[in-house]
Amino acid sequence: MAQCNMCIVEPDSFEEADLDKSWRNVMKAELEMIEKNDTWKLMDRPFSKPIIGVKWVYKTELNLDGSVQKNKARLMAKGYSQKPGIDYNETFAPVARLDTIRTLIALAAQKEWNLYQLDVKSAFLNGVLKEEVYVEQP
Repeated sequence: MAQCNMCIVEPDSFEEADLDKSWRNVMKAELEMIEKNDTWKLMDRPFSKPIIGVKWVYKTELNLDGSVQKNKARLMAKGYSQKPGIDYNETFAPVARLDTIRTLIALAAQKEWNLYQLDVKSAFLNGVLKEEVYVEQP
């Protein structure tokens, strides 16, 4: 039987995360990425429009040996408060289907092409909305 002496605790709230410098740093990095991508612009609150709240979500990624690889903090809009047909008309996430990926790999093998994989950091922040959406300032 093995015993683990390390206890990883992820914050449950902003107030809890704000007490730890490492969590403050990852929250700052998340806000900087949002600003860099021009995700929003600061403006006066329109009283005639619904405002979507935000919530910080915290996750600790571990190495195979159980040690901390990195902490991640994501600022999430509380989209569940929106009403379909009123606040938005459709939802769509541009994700490749598995059969498309298999076809591409088969074609690359047949044509002897080189394939490369990459990860776009914060790709989910790069979508474009047609609707005006007002989000609470964190």
